[in-house]
Amino acid sequence: MRNAVHGDRCDEAGTPDADTESTTGSAAGDGDLNGTEVRSETSPTRSRRTFLQGASIAGIAALGLGAAATGPATAVHENGEDFDNVVNMVDAGADPTGQESITPVLESVRADNTMLLFPEGEYYIDEQFRFTGFEKFGIVGDGATLVPANYHDFDGPQFRLFRLGVSYNPGGHLLFEGIDVDQTAPDTGIRVIEATIADQLEVRDVTVHGEHDSGTWGPGMFAMADPNGEGIVERFRAPDGGLHADQTPNAGNIWRGPIGIEANTNIGHIEFKDCELGGFPDNGLYAINEEGSVYVNGGEFRNSNGANVRVGGQGSVVRDATVEIDRTRSYDNSQRAVRLENGDELHVDNVDISITSPQPTSHAVSVMNTCHSSRIENTSIEISGDQVNHGIVVSPDAGYTHVYGGDIVHEAAGGYPFWIRDSDKDDQVLVELLDISGEAGVTGAGFRDGIRCGRNGCRFSNVSVDQPGRNGVDRNGIYLAGDDTTLYRCSFQASQYPYIDNGNGNHLRNSTAESHNPNLEGVRLYPGIDSPALRVNEIANGIDDLGASNVVTWRNTIV
Repeated sequence: MRNAVHGDRCDEAGTPDADTESTTGSAAGDGDLNGTEVRSETSPTRSRRTFLQGASIAGIAALGLGAAATGPATAVHENGEDFDNVVNMVDAGADPTGQESITPVLESVRADNTMLLFPEGEYYIDEQFRFTGFEKFGIVGDGATLVPANYHDFDGPQFRLFRLGVSYNPGGHLLFEGIDVDQTAPDTGIRVIEATIADQLEVRDVTVHGEHDSGTWGPGMFAMADPNGEGIVERFRAPDGGLHADQTPNAGNIWRGPIGIEANTNIGHIEFKDCELGGFPDNGLYAINEEGSVYVNGGEFRNSNGANVRVGGQGSVVRDATVEIDRTRSYDNSQRAVRLENGDELHVDNVDISITSPQPTSHAVSVMNTCHSSRIENTSIEISGDQVNHGIVVSPDAGYTHVYGGDIVHEAAGGYPFWIRDSDKDDQVLVELLDISGEAGVTGAGFRDGIRCGRNGCRFSNVSVDQPGRNGVDRNGIYLAGDDTTLYRCSFQASQYPYIDNGNGNHLRNSTAESHNPNLEGVRLYPGIDSPALRVNEIANGIDDLGASNVVTWRNTIV
């Protein structure tokens, strides 16, 4: 049993314990280091600071690992911020050999405007450390590794190592960096850090080693509690992923299992830079709050169930990231690469997506019904395997969608490289400079078209589609089921029909259409459609008109 008094904690329902939240002071007395009691029901007033993304701890060597345990030394780092107190955790009594829990020491030295410095070593932790309402607080490792207790030995609710700020009493400025976490022991895995911060969040160089196999919450959760708050989470890595909860000691107590990084309560701006996540059973990076914005800058995301990168918000961006799905476990039923929802002006830019182990709903990019506007730019997608799978999928109620540049190489057993699902919405889907290729298959359910367009008023410009078909199967280039679509300077090739029109008022101009089958026409018009227009095109073998009305043709070249 420990003798430390945990004054700054709440139960998991969010109800404060008997001790009121403390903004300064040690846990033992909830007072400051001089013994003066300071209590506050609300967060203190904070000055607004300029946020610089490149900020990091500097001058740790100048601080010296032998600084006084609770002395008045000042830690200064590159953005000009400083801490009034630097606590060397070993000097304060923390065991660097991993034999004794460090939680009592954490509680005893906790104070506002303080950096806790962990020298090289291993530090065993078997209970949550909670601190809220602070103005400024830091935890910095210098070759430090945290060793969490396993599920059975963790004291109290088995959810987190560090809970820093809560929604009703957030921290002001948090620095957390340079920490490794060793969860390679069986039945080990826990949320390393959960941070709710008002002004400025800085998390860097946190690496979790070992598969999360305890079934509890995943390694990171972050939120800015103020719309003007800004945060950066840089090089947060959990490459070994996690197990489904049903295969862990926590079976039955959590749905699916851990999420890699969660930011679903963020209302400010958070950048996730060069992060890495392995396969988690309930989403990789999951940040879909409609308020706030999320910027995913670089990073590698692999094999998570649900979605690997799932974002919403206002003007959120996924840029220069790599997403790879090459492993499907028995419980993985959807492994989408990027999923956009709950937001406006969402942007995917220069993302590389590779899917070699597809499930039928593991789309490369999903534009969901709650995505009001989006742009997918210069994104490269490769899909292969023995299951049906689709590339970019625009949901029926999604808003304006702009796809610009990029390429899709689709060699799955079937599916649509680009699917604009049937919709009554008037929001346009605009597609420019996209290249679609690959030898895909065909299933009994069909899914044989390079582009399947079921929305009215779409526009395709400088789009190239080549669908030769796997093992000689019949693939089509584009199938139009909506009305009033314009296609300009496009190229369609396919093993069956390159261009199929089954809508009204669709217009193909200055384009080419050629079947790989020399006996088939380049264009097929379905019966009952009205006013298809074909102008200044080069069409191999002519037009197969099955009964369209008011067909307009002008200056086409039949080859």
